[in-house]
Amino acid sequence: MRKSILITGTSTGIGYFVAHELKKAGYQVIASCRKPEDVTRLQAEGLDAVLIDLNDSASIQTGFAQTMKITGGKLYALFNNGAYGQPGAVEDLSREILRAQFETNVFGWCELTNLALPIMLKNGAGRIIQNSSVLGIAAMPLRGAYNASKYAIEGLSDTLRLELKGTGVYVSLIEPGPILSEFRKNALAALQNNIQTDRSRHKQTYQIAINRLSKETSTTPFTLGPDAVYKRVIHALESKHPRARYYVTVPTYVVGFMKRLLPAFLLDKLLQKLGG
Repeated sequence: MRKSILITGTSTGIGYFVAHELKKAGYQVIASCRKPEDVTRLQAEGLDAVLIDLNDSASIQTGFAQTMKITGGKLYALFNNGAYGQPGAVEDLSREILRAQFETNVFGWCELTNLALPIMLKNGAGRIIQNSSVLGIAAMPLRGAYNASKYAIEGLSDTLRLELKGTGVYVSLIEPGPILSEFRKNALAALQNNIQTDRSRHKQTYQIAINRLSKETSTTPFTLGPDAVYKRVIHALESKHPRARYYVTVPTYVVGFMKRLLPAFLLDKLLQKLGG
């Protein structure tokens, strides 16, 4: 019997690529998106797709119920991937901006995970895969909301991994660095829509960020394609002993290593340079 996996955030980028590749690999893939038109498009491409808006508890409940109908009440894996990055200095973040970031990147993931867990525990097997970030390992400037959301996912995932020991359900964190996707485009929109850049003391830095994010392609060194993430996802799904963490891209390895090695003041210099 085919193993089933629910994937969030599949309209573009990492989620889209992983959904199609896992279907080719023989998995029963349920791809979720927050926009009806994307659900329709994915269905036309041959994927089982459902509507899940991670900001909306009712949408999560309905989408998960539809997933259970598609899979016959079984679910082997959940890949929490749907997220966005809200740029902005911490001093420029309102309560509403922070709440919106956490609704999508943390609260929605946790609610969906808690729906999936009873199914997996009943079966005595399952995989929870969380698409975190290099920014879940170390913070960088002007990314406070996103940093905080990924730190939260790291903490929840580490705790859940301990709580699930011996159940047959494993929790893995994928920690990418720069990956080709719509992430930069969405981050630019979040910055321009939510941050009053012209009133901030970081006005000049924001303009540099806007210029960088407005470019058609990423100029960030060591940027990889979504296939690099897929390789970690398939290992987390199929290994008898999946890793707690999977680094992706050179910057992730460098930051992870340096965080263990360097004192805080030297690590800060590195992160300010990388985050510039």
